[in-house]
Amino acid sequence: MMKNLCYALILLILFSCKNETKPVENENPETNVPAVKFQHLKSTELYKGEIHRVDSFPSKYIQPRPVDVWLPEDYVDSQKYEVLYMHDGQMLFDAKTTWNKQEWKVDDWASKLMEENKTKDFIVVAIHNIPEIRWQDLFPQKAIDFIDERIKDSLVDIAGKKNIQLNGDNYLKFIVEELKPVIDETYSVSTEREHTFVMGSSMGGLMSMYAISEYPEIFGGAACLSTHWVGAMPMVNNPYPDAIFKYMDANLPQAGQHKLYFDYGNKTLDEHYPQYAPRVDAILKAKGYTDKDSKNLFFEGTDHSENSWNKRLDQPLTFLLDK
Repeated sequence: MMKNLCYALILLILFSCKNETKPVENENPETNVPAVKFQHLKSTELYKGEIHRVDSFPSKYIQPRPVDVWLPEDYVDSQKYEVLYMHDGQMLFDAKTTWNKQEWKVDDWASKLMEENKTKDFIVVAIHNIPEIRWQDLFPQKAIDFIDERIKDSLVDIAGKKNIQLNGDNYLKFIVEELKPVIDETYSVSTEREHTFVMGSSMGGLMSMYAISEYPEIFGGAACLSTHWVGAMPMVNNPYPDAIFKYMDANLPQAGQHKLYFDYGNKTLDEHYPQYAPRVDAILKAKGYTDKDSKNLFFEGTDHSENSWNKRLDQPLTFLLDK
């Protein structure tokens, strides 16, 4: 047990560093909404549509970062659009600008699916990650409360001494309290829950699950690709998966007003995920979900990469945004 606890502590340290937030200096005093201006980003190579960017979106909750908004080619102010919030925003549109020269091809799939009338018309809000603090931004923070008390107390003690702080709750506050109001004011979108969705992969998959659990009144659907159920790096007697599933047991919204999409492969990092599929299925069933409002799909031979996710992105998009 102590050996595994040491592994957990080391992983927490390796994946973390101090996350300092800066005060919002350009906030509208009447609405408490950050006063930001999106600029048309012409340098990104897209299949169709256009991207608007804020280079450093101000926040009192998280470290400022770029936020992109992708608009479909025929976007008009006279029409209302659905909104899809996505994590790891710098990986979504242009492989020439990403660290691994891969991309999700979000603009490709979104444009084609709307043109084929397979989805409702929607825009994409792409929140960039900051690599050095990605893990603590995207880990489902309250899941820590479901770890065995002895291990949790040790984690908290060591984290405190090293100025390590999980920031998942503040990351969601940023989206809900700061980013979404700006999007709602700036673009012609439907603001209600049934028109608002969230999607991510790996740690972004965990955060998408966490978003719909913490804010079921805000998000009507979540898509979680290659969800990183192991929580950090894989290890024997890992305390994170059980804690995450116990959190889901307690907090995932009951069926009736939401859609939930999960998937997984079995190559590279995804090889660790098939073992957890029965647990996910059991939770969805216990919450009352059926095939009509939930999916947990297996993609044989696929790995943990944008090149795998971009081959099946039509699946979560049509599931969440079908007409």
